[in-house]
Amino acid sequence: MRDVIVAANWKMHTTPTDAGELARVIAARTRIAGVARVICPPFVCLAVVRESLAAVDPSVSVGAQTVHHELAGAFTGEISAPMLVGLATWVILGHSERRRDAGETDALIGRKLGRALDAGLRPILCVGERLEEREAGRQEAVVRQQLAGALAGHDPASLRGGGLVIAYEPVWAIGTGRNASGADAARMAAAIRAGLATAGLAEDGESTSVLYGGSVTSVNIGEFLAEPGIDGALVGGASLKPDEMAGIVARAGLTAQGRGLVP
Repeated sequence: MRDVIVAANWKMHTTPTDAGELARVIAARTRIAGVARVICPPFVCLAVVRESLAAVDPSVSVGAQTVHHELAGAFTGEISAPMLVGLATWVILGHSERRRDAGETDALIGRKLGRALDAGLRPILCVGERLEEREAGRQEAVVRQQLAGALAGHDPASLRGGGLVIAYEPVWAIGTGRNASGADAARMAAAIRAGLATAGLAEDGESTSVLYGGSVTSVNIGEFLAEPGIDGALVGGASLKPDEMAGIVARAGLTAQGRGLVP
């Protein structure tokens, strides 16, 4: 049975002064059986968030928002996977903002994936199409190409053992006022699992969690989690609001309960 996961991507928000308290409040408000919770703060907040969660709710995991594709070297301002050991257990890879702003390619993301797996970090690999690609009817081809590029050269066994999670980000629906539907997300989840099969993960496609990551809120999460192919959410702006996170995780708990993940 696939994990039900809610991952909070705080992006470039919070400071070490306020991140710990926010993490504590969210942890306290989201104690729902059957849902794996992950908080991904900025690098400078990883330690304080980890310490805060260890004190109040160690079941909430900590994730990083990216990682470098090399282990060490003259890369000013970058963070390598070995540096994250002890600070985080998850990492987001290939987020649409990293692809857009940092020029990350599928091949580069694939190298990052290898570093994350080697360090024991559980990866959330993001894929998703832009508006012009969807309007051209290329959404499934784009997502499958992104998957193929990132997974190329990786041993399926290492991906399987590393607990790979895929997040579908409809870039055209993030902060644009346009909305994806649950049916849109379900079709893309099916395309993602077909892409995993092509990458040699046919037996694991149905056991790989696929998250929805397009402007998730407590209001719209129910539409996405009503789809059997969607296993949770990668939450952006709403993850900074405890009330929103409480609502999102509560709805995810119903999905976990319906799937028999709750004793």
